[in-house]
Amino acid sequence: MTLQSGDSIPELTLTLVDEAGPKPVASKDFFAGKTVVLFAVPGAFTPTCSARHLPGFKDHVADFAAKGVDVVACTSVNDYFVMKAWAKDQGISDEVVMLADGNGDFAKAMGLTLDASGFGMGPRSQRYAAVIRDGKIEKLFVEAGGEFKVSSAEYVLENL
Repeated sequence: MTLQSGDSIPELTLTLVDEAGPKPVASKDFFAGKTVVLFAVPGAFTPTCSARHLPGFKDHVADFAAKGVDVVACTSVNDYFVMKAWAKDQGISDEVVMLADGNGDFAKAMGLTLDASGFGMGPRSQRYAAVIRDGKIEKLFVEAGGEFKVSSAEYVLENL
């Protein structure tokens, strides 16, 4: 079942992309005491994710901050090394926090997986964005299959 507005973020461990190496972080600690805009992509280096999704959030970090967002974070069912390489490729330093969900546990716990086996990618995260305040989902924007509308940075900004 997909989590909804008002639900708490699942408690599990993600891997923070850090220059020093993989850094396990408990989701309850990462989301505690702050407002986070989290967006999820089906895969690093995939066309829409690389051309529009991640760059859109990178370009609007200051706009999110002006609306009270403390952290903009990206998650994907990719390992630390892939997420780190993608961040480097996209020119991401610390403006967008990259969270690797290597086994897809977070996507599963959110109830937001998709089967991309037809593309040789296996289970992945659906494309979505969420506004999370102190560990609780305030707003959740889940894309319909094959679309890129409600999880874009611009849409989330308009609906904060």
